[in-house]
Amino acid sequence: MEHADIVILGAGAAGLFCAGSALRPGRRVVVLDHATRPGEKIRISGGGRCNFTNMATARDRFLSQNPRFAASALSRYRPQDFVDLVDRAGIAWHEKTQGQLFCDGKATQIIDMLLNRMRGADLRLGAQIGALRHSGDRFELGVDGQMMTADRVIVATGGKSIPKMGATGLAYDLAQQFGLRLVETRAGLVPLTFAEQDLALCRPLAGISVEAQITHQGGRFRDALLFTHRGLSGPVILQISSFWRAGEFLTIDLAPGRNIAEALKQQRGQGGRMAVATALSHLLPDRLAAAIAAEQGLTEARLADQPNTRLDELGARINRWQIRPVGTEGYRTAEVTLGGIDTRDLDAKTMQARQVPGLYFIGECVDVTGWLGGYNFQWAWASADAAGRAD
Repeated sequence: MEHADIVILGAGAAGLFCAGSALRPGRRVVVLDHATRPGEKIRISGGGRCNFTNMATARDRFLSQNPRFAASALSRYRPQDFVDLVDRAGIAWHEKTQGQLFCDGKATQIIDMLLNRMRGADLRLGAQIGALRHSGDRFELGVDGQMMTADRVIVATGGKSIPKMGATGLAYDLAQQFGLRLVETRAGLVPLTFAEQDLALCRPLAGISVEAQITHQGGRFRDALLFTHRGLSGPVILQISSFWRAGEFLTIDLAPGRNIAEALKQQRGQGGRMAVATALSHLLPDRLAAAIAAEQGLTEARLADQPNTRLDELGARINRWQIRPVGTEGYRTAEVTLGGIDTRDLDAKTMQARQVPGLYFIGECVDVTGWLGGYNFQWAWASADAAGRAD
């Protein structure tokens, strides 16, 4: 029967990195994945340039029922450690904004770097993974119809996001099989969808982007908002989606840093014959200004004819737009999965299951989810390194 010292399930970001960290002279490391290509989420990330880390990584940039859990791994493998790895590989990179680091070239450079780093491990793609059992001090695993034994099994199969790329709930099934608890999972970093009556504004504006600010349930973000045929997207929406729960209203400022009501009153004093829609177009993108004016029944209205109370209402519509999404686009487009394996059942230093020696869970399948902007990759590297280097 074939034996490996360590079997890693999953050849995504966490699995590939873990294999490189786990290599030792005389140690056999096998990486298994049902996909036919490794690192697919790396390949498509960052618009194909891979936002591989964020220099502002800190514990408060992650969501979890136990916010302190991630601190151990993140403090021992830092963004600069990964940057050093990228530099040694000769990969050119740049900082886009807010600490987000991207490759100058293609994201496949990061995949190639990780594959080179794990040279010496046995990578098997297109593998059919069967049942996993714990027998004595070893694990038994079905692989392509044959049995394999391993001293350790590290689960790095990710979450449920983007199923068309092969995402499954295998990690959660294995966790439950071995008695670990789960935190309810849901789609994160995902566009929000609206009810039919609320799409009257969004559909004609599909493709329009505007800077916006949203504060909700402890999350506060200011970034681009994108109108879509289904509702809203863009970085600020993806960020707040991880904090939003079904049934909750969102309050959105479509002109952060600018008091629209006061700006309109000032324009009224300077040129009252101006149409309200025209005045708004000085403060917002033209199509958005025209749409809001039409929504408020002010398409033909002159600014001079509007009392302060009406301009205050119009300003509130823009600076404090209240909307209740009906849902999200789900795992189909979600960048991450919120929730997952309960961190109470994992050792923060090694990522090992407390009650199952030799079984580890890393990356997205754990109840640790970062903000948009490279944080989830940094968690993948850090948690993978912790498990890979565990004695």
